Amino acid sequence: MGMFDWLTGTKRPGTGVQPRPVHEVHEALLTVNDPAAPYLVRDGSAESVDLVAEWRIVDADWYTFFAKVGLTRTFKVLMRYDPQQCEVRSVDEEWQVEWKSGVPELSRSVEKHRGQKREVSFQKTFAFNKKGEYDKVVDYKFSTGELKNPLQDAVIGCGWTWRAVSFGKL
Repeated sequence: MGMFDWLTGTKRPGTGVQPRPVHEVHEALLTVNDPAAPYLVRDGSAESVDLVAEWRIVDADWYTFFAKVGLTRTFKVLMRYDPQQCEVRSVDEEWQVEWKSGVPELSRSVEKHRGQKREVSFQKTFAFNKKGEYDKVVDYKFSTGELKNPLQDAVIGCGWTWRAVSFGKL
């Protein structure tokens, strides 16, 4: 473990774990996809990277949930493989979300965030329900770890390093 790994968000495999070929790392990252999860891992060629993980904010099955909790920011994890170093290099991009008639419209945030972003937010809203009882109507938790932890686990499970990039080339 490097001296500043905890600060940079770098995760390394355990000692003795042999690095697998890049195609196995790619498959391991794609298997993180779960239809029940609020995120998606997809091809990143449109962004000039290998893979992108992002919240399903524009997915018809999920945008009503995100609209209900009033999500105003979302982010993507851009990933590129470095087979020589046996590492997946990652950068987070943050986006502003504006809701128009219940449909999300994404725009880049004025602030540029590069590197690893760690955020946890939650909301609990109580109101009177249809039966006239005071009840919880929104119970929501947002954590960047919910998206990034499975990606990091897949990478280190293949014997590769998860490297956060803040200033260098992805």
